[in-house]
Amino acid sequence: MAFAWLPGALGDIARGAATTVLLIAVTTLAGTLLSILGAAGRRNGPALLRHAIGWYVEIVRNTPFLVQLFFIFFGLPSLGIRLDPVLAAMLAMTLNMAAYTIEIVGAGLDAVPAGQTEAALSLGLRPRQVFIKIVLPQALKVIYPALTSQIVIMMLESAVVSQIAVRELTYEADMLQARTFRSFETYLVVTIVYLALSMALRRLLVTGGRRVLGAGVS
Repeated sequence: MAFAWLPGALGDIARGAATTVLLIAVTTLAGTLLSILGAAGRRNGPALLRHAIGWYVEIVRNTPFLVQLFFIFFGLPSLGIRLDPVLAAMLAMTLNMAAYTIEIVGAGLDAVPAGQTEAALSLGLRPRQVFIKIVLPQALKVIYPALTSQIVIMMLESAVVSQIAVRELTYEADMLQARTFRSFETYLVVTIVYLALSMALRRLLVTGGRRVLGAGVS
């Protein structure tokens, strides 16, 4: 039978899916935080910081993710920096996601009327308080759909980290098809798992966004 191998492979598929979920969970938290700091620094920081962030965004967005991954995992050891495959994958994914979401978060910050910042400052709030309590929540609400899409895209791109032997979903699929020689069935099952993960992740993000940011998030 075509799928006779599947019951015995469910454990490997589940472990691979769990690693994929772990990767995107860490990447989402770290990448979003880094993008907020980067967007704020690019608009309000000193000139040197603004230029550095600008170059970082341009370099990452104009080079392949696979090359970035290989540079971190295979290149950094030449400088004495050796990372575990999972840590290297998390770092590469975080830096890649942040480069894209810095632009997204920045667009949200620009969409908040300047008058609100001026009014808050006139009431005696410190600039940091204004940013965290007034500007950032409104910006996140504006850009949340785009941010959600970027997180889902990053989850799908995590398949690339199988190239450095991270035992995520695609890696487990490669191992399964090598053992069973059932390429069509193996990758069909894994495609369905990725589809389910993407839909579940999007629903989770939308539901969480509505609870944290309020109505209007989709």
